[in-house]
Amino acid sequence: MIELSDLEVMELIAQQDSHALQTLFSRYGRRCFALSYRIINNAQSAEEVVQDTFQAVWQKASQFDAERGGNVRGWLLTIVHRKSIDYRRREIDRRPPDVPIDDVDFMLSVPDIFAEVDQILLQERVRSALANLPPEQRRIIELAYFSGLSQSDIAAAENLPLGTVKGRTRLGLRKLSELLHMEQDQSDGVSATGGRP
Repeated sequence: MIELSDLEVMELIAQQDSHALQTLFSRYGRRCFALSYRIINNAQSAEEVVQDTFQAVWQKASQFDAERGGNVRGWLLTIVHRKSIDYRRREIDRRPPDVPIDDVDFMLSVPDIFAEVDQILLQERVRSALANLPPEQRRIIELAYFSGLSQSDIAAAENLPLGTVKGRTRLGLRKLSELLHMEQDQSDGVSATGGRP
């Protein structure tokens, strides 16, 4: 069976093909959830945002312009990001904080850098874990996630069969997940013991 490109899937969604919407969800649903969860920090709310996003895709697929909007994945993640930020502002950031009035001026004068630091630390953890992957798996994942290439583009660029690229991606992501979980478990263990072994 020939795998449809993202653009072909979008064309079918514009024709109200529900199977095409399921195909798009199977490709990007987890990635959309991960992005939304990082912004909202609540699984149920992130699921709601993802549902809203794919509902919007169903309704507005005909408006997607590849020449203006870039690739489908980027367009989809932009929608998720915007909806997650909107949700956070509406449901979380709107709640009045319990802050003494004397502290307000200080809080307003200091930039909120924690989100930026958190992102930098995550990137460092991922890059550190990537260094422990076999070179052929690391190369594929770097091209996909840091250069934004599709698996077809990687296959062409690296002169590899598409099946090989998919296999290395799957194995590399599984190993990367294991490494990140191991590192998190070790970090949690240190925190739980107050830094003592």
